[in-house]
Amino acid sequence: MICISLSSTEPFFNLAVDEYLLKNSREEFLILGINERSVIIGKHQSAHRETDTKFITVNTIPVIRRISGGGTVFHDTGNLNFSFILNSTEGKQIDFRKYTLPVINFLSTLGIEAKFGGKNDLLTGGLKISGNAEHVYRDRVLHHGTLLFDSDLELMRGALRKDTSKYGTRAVRSNPSPVTNLAGMLNGVDSIYAFRSLMLRWFLEYSPGTFTGELSDGENERIRLLAETKYRTWEWNYAYGPGYHFINRFEFKGDESQCSLFVKDGIITEIMVKGPAELEKTCRKLIGCKHMVECVQDVLEKENIFKPGFDIYNFF
Repeated sequence: MICISLSSTEPFFNLAVDEYLLKNSREEFLILGINERSVIIGKHQSAHRETDTKFITVNTIPVIRRISGGGTVFHDTGNLNFSFILNSTEGKQIDFRKYTLPVINFLSTLGIEAKFGGKNDLLTGGLKISGNAEHVYRDRVLHHGTLLFDSDLELMRGALRKDTSKYGTRAVRSNPSPVTNLAGMLNGVDSIYAFRSLMLRWFLEYSPGTFTGELSDGENERIRLLAETKYRTWEWNYAYGPGYHFINRFEFKGDESQCSLFVKDGIITEIMVKGPAELEKTCRKLIGCKHMVECVQDVLEKENIFKPGFDIYNFF
């Protein structure tokens, strides 16, 4: 197994590494990476339902879809990401316990008693420290997960949507769990980079045939292309996945109004608004618009619909 510590903290690139090595190599890998703050959603999730759209827009936090299923996780530079890419026997490829066991064993050497629990989580003291997801490609499996070392938990809570009742969809739902960081439980481990070094050293020592490696210049170039053409795109991050129905009540010019819109492939296909005639007429022009803050705002600004106190996030 080749161990790679990614120097990049760019989440678009680092997610592309997983997919590229899964699909374009026969080698087995352990990849350790640290990402700048971002929200990573599962392949079959709805981006707006899983995130607090206003919070992530104001705080410039990107939403990125991964190729594996499962729920939403928050990344920042206090979180260590690990990915196993392994050759596997068809029919026996999905096995969360098997692939998290080495991580549990590593943590035990640091005095952390971690257990497999929740849906696909690692817990210590009943609190979540790791979320995990898997993706099968032919006779290879990608298992990747998070390890909360010193993440900004307040930022995490702000970025993830708490009340999802306004969204109706068959997209996969997340299962929020109470979380904790590992940093306060570890003595002498003063940074996430020191934590990563310890994990790398453990695998090199206790996993037979394991050695360090790096991405070649050619691999870096092809991975960057994949990041640009897929992981940075609206088509993948927002338009992909099941459609949804959004409904909300809000006040407009002193009157209670209601907005009901349907979105398919990221585009508003139907909209029904109850409220002042001015609002109803304008909102009909949102049909065919991307369900994105900047796109909805552009339409409403052209119609001069904004009034003091009107909140664009009424539509999200």
